[in-house]
Amino acid sequence: MEGVRSTCPYCGVGCGVVAKPDGTIVGDPDHPANFGRLCSKGSALLETLDTEGRLITPQIGGQNASWEDALDLVAGNFQAAIAEHGPDSVAFYVSGQLLTEDYYVANKLMKGFMGSANIDSNSRLCMASSVTGHRRAFGTDTVPGTYADLDEADLIVLVGSNLAWCHPVLYQRIAVEKERRPEMRVVNIDPRKTATCDLADQHLAIAPGADVALFNGLLARIASQGAVGWEYLSHVTGFGDTLEAARGDDLSVTGIDAFYNLWIGTKKVVTIYSQGVNQSSQGTDKVNAIINCHLATGRVGKPGMGPFSVTGQPNAMGGREVGGLANLLACHLDLENETHRESVQSFWGSSRMAGAPGLKAVELFEAVASGQIKALWIMSTNPAVSLPDARAVRDAIEACPFVVVSDIMAHTDTGDLADVLLPATGWGEKSGTVTNSDRTISRQRAFLEAPGEARADWKIICDVAAKMGWGDAFAYTNPAAIFKEHAALSGKAAALGKDFNISGFADMSDDAYEAFEPTRWPHTGTRKKERFFGDGKFFTADGKGRMIPVRQASVDHEAGSLRLNTGRIRDQWHTMTRTGKSAKLNQHMAEPFLEIHPEDALGSGLKTAGLASVKSDHGTAILRVLVTDRTPKGTVFVPIHWTARWASDARIDDLLGRAVDPISGQPDLKAGSVTLSPFEAVWFGFAISAHDFEPDTPYWAKAKTTNGYRAELAGTTPQVDWVAYAGSLFGLSDAEPISIADAGAGMARVVLAEDGVAKAALFVAKTPVELSRSHVLNAFEHGQIGHLLAGRAKGDQIDPGPTLCSCFNVGINTITIAIATQKLMDVEAIGAALQAGTNCGSCRPELRALLDHTQHKIAAE
Repeated sequence: MEGVRSTCPYCGVGCGVVAKPDGTIVGDPDHPANFGRLCSKGSALLETLDTEGRLITPQIGGQNASWEDALDLVAGNFQAAIAEHGPDSVAFYVSGQLLTEDYYVANKLMKGFMGSANIDSNSRLCMASSVTGHRRAFGTDTVPGTYADLDEADLIVLVGSNLAWCHPVLYQRIAVEKERRPEMRVVNIDPRKTATCDLADQHLAIAPGADVALFNGLLARIASQGAVGWEYLSHVTGFGDTLEAARGDDLSVTGIDAFYNLWIGTKKVVTIYSQGVNQSSQGTDKVNAIINCHLATGRVGKPGMGPFSVTGQPNAMGGREVGGLANLLACHLDLENETHRESVQSFWGSSRMAGAPGLKAVELFEAVASGQIKALWIMSTNPAVSLPDARAVRDAIEACPFVVVSDIMAHTDTGDLADVLLPATGWGEKSGTVTNSDRTISRQRAFLEAPGEARADWKIICDVAAKMGWGDAFAYTNPAAIFKEHAALSGKAAALGKDFNISGFADMSDDAYEAFEPTRWPHTGTRKKERFFGDGKFFTADGKGRMIPVRQASVDHEAGSLRLNTGRIRDQWHTMTRTGKSAKLNQHMAEPFLEIHPEDALGSGLKTAGLASVKSDHGTAILRVLVTDRTPKGTVFVPIHWTARWASDARIDDLLGRAVDPISGQPDLKAGSVTLSPFEAVWFGFAISAHDFEPDTPYWAKAKTTNGYRAELAGTTPQVDWVAYAGSLFGLSDAEPISIADAGAGMARVVLAEDGVAKAALFVAKTPVELSRSHVLNAFEHGQIGHLLAGRAKGDQIDPGPTLCSCFNVGINTITIAIATQKLMDVEAIGAALQAGTNCGSCRPELRALLDHTQHKIAAE
């Protein structure tokens, strides 16, 4: 296929994409991660590539500056802090959004030249417990299997993973295989009923946090049913102690016996786990409880078998490979091992080397708050929103003597607190490599010019290193030179008995790097290994695997509060700096919300579509109420994505405490404690505008549309003149108002026009505004002021309803009508009629639910 081959910048699936000459972006049919499939976010990449809001020049103190001045200031402040307070007075906080080459030089600069291990990553928030669990069991951080195992497994167990929404391409891969082999079984283990349940033969709704007890029970059952793989266990230690610990746990939940019998009776089992396992104060033990069962049966490292961690970010794995966490060393070497440290120091030719693990993410920002950290560099991430107790993190950053932020956006919650802003290149502009969840290294390639003065992250880091006197060690001319050095170092690591080895690339030419094809490591030039540990060979001191005794911690929750569970939604990514630019991706769920069980909603006085005031010991939020039995009683679910850019009070990590897994340091982001009450608004509004605007109401949530912005509003102060208020809200006081109002009913509709063209509109009511948002947005786009004021379709007009399929912009009403009038009987028929569900497929569970609901309604009539 003609075009520039690259890799999607979102989740850890690592899908290949092609930027075509006609300006479109499509899935790469030859990439082994996705074979041409893309999810809704990948399909909308083109909408996120504009330069609106981009940081295009260095800034010092909020004023534009030259690169020379900015680099001098950064280098000088880091040098001064180290000279006066020592190496541990400085820190980097980096990101799984960085490319491997960026990550490598950042790690090299901090650990090998500044002399501190205070470099941690937002990957700490998503997969640190997997890293620790792997290292405890296998001796190194190795994902044993590959995506091909999903095609070969007879049973796939999903644990704490809403795969349908968070890793849709893998979900569709399993769905296709299950359709081909109906005898294949899928079990979904999750307290919530998510979209992933649509694929599952069994949904095991265990208590939140009870994963260790579940898998300890499975291990005990494996032993009692004689399913232990004794021959394989000759390569593993710790079975007796682990089994004894496991027998001390018990979990009672409907369907558990059926699950245990299915797992034990099916040889080819893959257990996929994600944030529901990792983001826990017992995350590492959960990981090892899962691995224990696979080791006990020898179901690891063989086709269709093994534990499988799916990572959240495009290069979380690449960051692990270069040692981009505070407790790791490059190429999977051990920071605590003197021989390993000396080997890396010798290879780098550095005079100063970190001698002990550094500060992990949460404790790093605690050190910033205490004044220990004097100079902080944050790269490509937004900790002022994404870390737990985020309000305290913002206060810490603001108080830090010197803060640098490298980013693509001029304004983020974190960047607005920085002393120096450095403009970095974004996806489509930068070049390097990433590693996905099954160890496949792929290229990201540039196909766009960098805007303004933006530079690649690796270049910025190397420029600072040169200013600090280490130019010779960072004199790379391109990303290929960095990658080749990384590959050469991996050969040294392999010689010391480590798994990560890409030394076959150490002597590659620049042309070969440019032509690089997706390759799964290890790659030594003479041999490629697809899977690990099936042969019973591990990377521990004695070469044996480790079963780790673990016990279930208490899952009791604070009395008088609800358990707060956080996560992602289908069409948004992290803190929306990219996906928030896409009108398509804002159609499905346009504002932050709170999922709550009907009984809890009743007890808290909350109603569907109302607003909830959410409080914890750490912060507050105001969220739209979604009453549903998908969320179990006693818990609420909220999405993580909204920031101060997009909502008034929806930074969810403000609500969470700093509890972490004591081994991995990964925050517990799924066990907060909150209380709820109705947000007492005296009016509600819906606003649309052709230009961006800044609401001044206690509650607002804004989203991008095809030709402007939309917002949900709520106020606590009565307004007398809605025309004047609309003019002030939109900055259009001189525009021509066209309005309808009923003061008694508390209703008003105001359209503001210039030269007969609608520029903005405001709809107000005493209760949450009832109107067809899709109709209003369509009427606004087409300049139909009369239809706009009406608020919903009339006559023979069809109101498409809320968007369900983002890829093809198909609304619920359109689908419902087609089901009824065309007698559509399955999801495939819906796809054939409307295209819905035929691209990424992540809406297929919702299509099936809508199909069932509509058919039942027709039958009842």
